[in-house]
Amino acid sequence: MRTKSEMATEKFLAGYNCAQSVLYAYGPDLGLDGEAALKVATGLGAGMGRRGEVCGALTGGILVLGLKYGRGGQQDRSATEDTYQKTLELMARFEQRHGSCFCRVLLDGCDLRTAEGQRHFKEHDLLHKTCMGCVQTVVDGLAEILNPPRVQVDGASK
Repeated sequence: MRTKSEMATEKFLAGYNCAQSVLYAYGPDLGLDGEAALKVATGLGAGMGRRGEVCGALTGGILVLGLKYGRGGQQDRSATEDTYQKTLELMARFEQRHGSCFCRVLLDGCDLRTAEGQRHFKEHDLLHKTCMGCVQTVVDGLAEILNPPRVQVDGASK
């Protein structure tokens, strides 16, 4: 059985963007089929349509948190607050590891909207040197947030 990390890495290396790869790995376990996950996350790659805004891996992770904890029609407002807290936790973990949540900062100012920026991205292998690590950080962070370690109290798990 493949891990979430392996699933995300496989999709990412197959040419799907960072957001798609993260959501694809987790979506089916949360009621979103793989094809829908790939489609819904498409526009989030490269910092939202190559704008260099919030990293696509991170926005894909936020979608995962929404699927798991978000407020739907039957939940009260506490679900919103819980999801916000988990979102902030994921973003803080990411920023601590990479120094920023913004794609353009992570890529040292590389503008992926231009042919020159795309060429720079390829020539400097930023896919492997930067983006792959971002996907991995989000997948690892989600694993910890979605499956927090159980606390031992007097020999009993809580």
